[in-house]
Amino acid sequence: MSGIPHDHYEPKTGAEKWLHSRLPIVGLLYDTIMIPTPKNLNWMWIWGIVLTFCLVLQIVTGIILVMHYTPHVDLAFASVEHIMRNVNGGHFIRYLHMNGASLFFVAVYLHIFRGLYYGSYKAPREVTWIIGMLIYLMMMGTAFMGYVLPWGQMSFWGATVITGLFGAIPFIGEPIQTWLLGGPAVDNATLNRFFSLHYLLPFVIAALVALHIWAFHTTGNNNPTGVDVRRTSKAEAEKDTVPFWPYFVIKDLFALAVIMVVFFAIVGFMPNYLGHPDNYIEANPLVTPAHIVPEWYFLPFYAILRAFTSDVWVVMFASWITGGIIDAKFFGVLAMFGAIAVMALAPWLDTSSVRSGRYRPMFKWWFALLCVDFVVLMWAGAMPAEPPYSTISLIGSAYWFAYFLVILPLLGVIEKPEPQPATIEEDFDAHYGPAKTPAE
Repeated sequence: MSGIPHDHYEPKTGAEKWLHSRLPIVGLLYDTIMIPTPKNLNWMWIWGIVLTFCLVLQIVTGIILVMHYTPHVDLAFASVEHIMRNVNGGHFIRYLHMNGASLFFVAVYLHIFRGLYYGSYKAPREVTWIIGMLIYLMMMGTAFMGYVLPWGQMSFWGATVITGLFGAIPFIGEPIQTWLLGGPAVDNATLNRFFSLHYLLPFVIAALVALHIWAFHTTGNNNPTGVDVRRTSKAEAEKDTVPFWPYFVIKDLFALAVIMVVFFAIVGFMPNYLGHPDNYIEANPLVTPAHIVPEWYFLPFYAILRAFTSDVWVVMFASWITGGIIDAKFFGVLAMFGAIAVMALAPWLDTSSVRSGRYRPMFKWWFALLCVDFVVLMWAGAMPAEPPYSTISLIGSAYWFAYFLVILPLLGVIEKPEPQPATIEEDFDAHYGPAKTPAE
């Protein structure tokens, strides 16, 4: 599975040999759990197990909720209330599902930004990175469709606004929007389609996760130094790595236990903190909420979407050069999806020969500013689309694109990296001291 030299599974008993020759599932599991892992991984490498937990949690709780949910505009809201009030443990299952989505996105954002800082997208892990970005897009689609299902005010109007974006695409926008809605407006056909896709996509995500794990097990894990594990011999590789079991499994489970304490405290004591009160009002097409906002994890890209209004010079220039085909609404849609696309293109936009941000002094400052920018965009996305919030969103959007399209390529040319350790073993010994043998 991995290019790192290590011991592979060898069946011992007759039954093991019989099964291994026909279906080597035990060998696959053994090689997965015992894969040599860089021994200097820090606590930012815990988010994989949190994401796996979240995916399982969302699928299990989702299946239970589906048993009591009715995907019809006249019955959906009442069926959710039925789950909350009448189904045994229904309120707890729903709150697990609601807040599980938030934990999912907390973990995925920390996972992505860790990858951006330590250069986990660089060769030979470009495919792993692209698969990860596809998982993220699938998560966003699944979460958006799931938010529509309770059929509250914010569900209905959020669906109206977001699906309306597709109508802004020239020539093909209206047919796509009609196909997505199942008709001219958000109605019963829309709810049925979103329900069906919301149920299907998690299993697509699970398949992509398996592919993602397979990809990084093939190339090996990145690590905080960005230095590759030595592959010249098994003895050399063993100096840089430890088996995933038991070392990192126990570490990951400990981290997951700590996170679960916080998660269940939120589920138990403040389950609606991250929700919107308007979603406890049944959807009414005749009453528009004063301020339509998506869930918190969409807010940075919602801010980018709203930042490019018709009086922004780049929008005016794009409209003029295309003869009005690209208007402010379409430009906002392009910017929103473009903000994700530039992240996916990071392996080709980053020109530095050094993988880890730990040894890039200039990069650290620009990356820290990117993290601040992401939080500011999240805050601006929750504010009304008026000054000064629109100006702040525009500045934040400009920096987001400048970081990936200008700063990242330039840093690889002008930055002078700090010296890197020659091996992972050297970095590990510098932080924790050399391992002592029993004789010592």
